[in-house]
Amino acid sequence: MHFKTRLNGFRIMKASLVSSTSSVDNNKTHSNLPRSVVLLFAIASGASVANVYYAQPLLDILASDFNVSHAVIGGVVTATQIGCALALVFLVPLGDLVNRRRLMTLQLLALISALLMVAFAHSTIVLLTGMLAVGLLGTAMTQGLIAYAASAAAPHEQGHVVGTAQSGVFIGLLLARVFSGGINDIAGWRGVYFCAAIIMLMIALPLWRRLPHLNVQPVTMRYPQLLSSMLKLLRQEKVLQVRGVLALLMFAAFNILWSALVLPLSAPPYNFSHTVIGSFGLFGVIGALAATRAGQWADRGYAQRTSLAALLILLLAWWPLSLMTYSLWALVIGIVLLDLGGQALHVTNQSMIFRTRLEAHSRLVGLYMLFYAVGSGLGAISTTATYAYAGWLGVCSLGACVSLLALLFWWRTMKL
Repeated sequence: MHFKTRLNGFRIMKASLVSSTSSVDNNKTHSNLPRSVVLLFAIASGASVANVYYAQPLLDILASDFNVSHAVIGGVVTATQIGCALALVFLVPLGDLVNRRRLMTLQLLALISALLMVAFAHSTIVLLTGMLAVGLLGTAMTQGLIAYAASAAAPHEQGHVVGTAQSGVFIGLLLARVFSGGINDIAGWRGVYFCAAIIMLMIALPLWRRLPHLNVQPVTMRYPQLLSSMLKLLRQEKVLQVRGVLALLMFAAFNILWSALVLPLSAPPYNFSHTVIGSFGLFGVIGALAATRAGQWADRGYAQRTSLAALLILLLAWWPLSLMTYSLWALVIGIVLLDLGGQALHVTNQSMIFRTRLEAHSRLVGLYMLFYAVGSGLGAISTTATYAYAGWLGVCSLGACVSLLALLFWWRTMKL
């Protein structure tokens, strides 16, 4: 009898142990985001960022339609970029304060309204106001989704999820100009923004139904305190400082290429159209897709090795780019390498930053992308002046110097 009691006790203990082990395994299994949700994050992020860049190939047509000079119509891009900067400071951080799912829904509906405002615009003031709103809300949606994806992912898959979503952003950015030119040829520039509004409307229902429900963080600060806390984060977080500077230099290198590329390719002996020049960016999709693995490597603890490889590829890319005058295939190889190195570094940066403060993902991504904005502006300004002075080789030398500076900066700060 006593033996039987002990035997039954052992069986119960064994059963409970098996049950607890299986529940742990189940938790591990269910902690992974479904692939369909990760893909939805990537598609929604890509579609959101594309709205910000649709106008760039349409400036000539907009100038003609609104009967303004090319100098004035450049304000369309300026208004969009002002909207982007305002979003990074004032809207993106809201994700740390309010329910992200509701915030995404409200911003998406507001973005659809802004796109329709542009499509129906019949005065320059309305057009510029609409473009500012598109830049504001498109950026808020894009970076908000990246922060949402990071918060929804389990720690062991965060780099992979962020990398996939970020690749969607990069591909959306590259395809935006091609989509814009194609729809414009069929339905005019207003058709571009009507189609964009329809695309975002089609995404709205899947986003609302499939976005994960996250535990709402208790509100411990007011909105002004939230904004002031961003400066505190920037002062305190060494990882953000280092990775932000690397992003600034990397995006400067990106814009050194893309802001200058139109100048030699639109002149003799090439005389390519803007559509053909823009299509060269499609080769960058190859690099962007290959770079998605950078997030997985960061998850496994290889972030510094991935950074080194990415920076070396970024530097190496300028050699084939400098040979463009001899072969356009060299240009293609250089574009693939530049986008591969840049995107791999970008994904690794974000993976490392998101691990520092779990409760501040939205503020972290807003601050990080401010470095992107500064770097992009500096790259665009410097490259056109360099091309006027020293031609294409001067541009490639400038890009190589910036890439080398990024590599040296990483080496100096590697152990911080």
